[in-house]
Amino acid sequence: MGGPLDGVLVADFSRVLAGPLCTVNLADLGATVVKVERPGTGDDTRTWGPPWSSSGSTYFESINRSKLSVTLDLKDPADRGLARELATRADVLVENYRPGALARCGLGYEEVQGLNPAIIYCSITGFGSVEGADLLGYDFVVQAMGGLMSITGDPDGPPTKAGVALVDVLTGKDATIGVLAALASRARSGHGYRVEVNLLSSLLGALVNQAQGYLETGSAPQRMGNRHPSIAPYETLRCRDGLLAVACGNDGQFVRFAAVVGAPELSYDARFATNTARVAHRGELAAALESALASHDADSWARRLTAVQVPAGKVGTIADGFALAERLGLAPTVEVGPGHTRQVRHAATFHPELVTSPTPPPALGADTDALRAWLADRSGKALSTNSATDEAHR
Repeated sequence: MGGPLDGVLVADFSRVLAGPLCTVNLADLGATVVKVERPGTGDDTRTWGPPWSSSGSTYFESINRSKLSVTLDLKDPADRGLARELATRADVLVENYRPGALARCGLGYEEVQGLNPAIIYCSITGFGSVEGADLLGYDFVVQAMGGLMSITGDPDGPPTKAGVALVDVLTGKDATIGVLAALASRARSGHGYRVEVNLLSSLLGALVNQAQGYLETGSAPQRMGNRHPSIAPYETLRCRDGLLAVACGNDGQFVRFAAVVGAPELSYDARFATNTARVAHRGELAAALESALASHDADSWARRLTAVQVPAGKVGTIADGFALAERLGLAPTVEVGPGHTRQVRHAATFHPELVTSPTPPPALGADTDALRAWLADRSGKALSTNSATDEAHR
């Protein structure tokens, strides 16, 4: 069967990460995504490198496969007219301009909804469209202001950002959820919706137990390195050759852990017999466990612990992560076309399998001529990623 969003047209007025991540999710599910870019420069991430591929920025390519690229100057009246025509024909419009910027081009929600009452109009901002409208939404700044950095890093070290633009990623996924929910509701109601997401709200929602703990106690959590505020041992422990990540989520797992490492007495020591006690004495527990773990390598301990159903694994690299996914048959990558590097596939799998054909990230303006012709043609001809790409290369 084809993708669940076959026949859905997405007008993508977004750039950088959160918006393009939302729209690549929609493209992976079968939607036809038209990426509107500035003439000459395009999406900011086209210049973000290294690393580079043979055709451009790997940053840009990671979130822009299976899209069509049209360059439109929204300051030009004729191009604005084409942009409005695209919005009028689209099922979904995704944008992450500063609040009010598209409205000044005649592409705000009210204007587009007047032309296309069934539109799903998704706006992504940094801090919302009211009091925070003038604040610039960059992931790193939101990680800092929203509290994520305050709980990331070693207790005696500085606040630290996550190793990827995590807030943008979370916001892009939240935007995808909002768009899909609106499409499902539209199928019943027949009318469109405005969907608004912002980086700060996505971050606060992703703080889950840490946020709820703060709301309950009024005390902001602090950095704990790799330790967990509520579970022990749930941290990295040093072995003979490196670090082992261990996550004992219940007392039974800890009993088995202690037995495997040759220290069964720890499980009936009053300081460690229950999770509450282990959390209270986590420093003493870690010292005892690392003493036992020093006799073997992390890989060896990981195999032994996994065999008795204790979650554990050696701390590895991104290369190790891909290798693990391959060994487990998870097929972590997907082909996007001859001459192009494989990309990370969408995480969802479907049974029966969905038949989609990912295409390479587009060169800037690669589909401009074909899309301008399609927008000028009022015959109602359908548009798909493959058909426009074929037309552009005739």
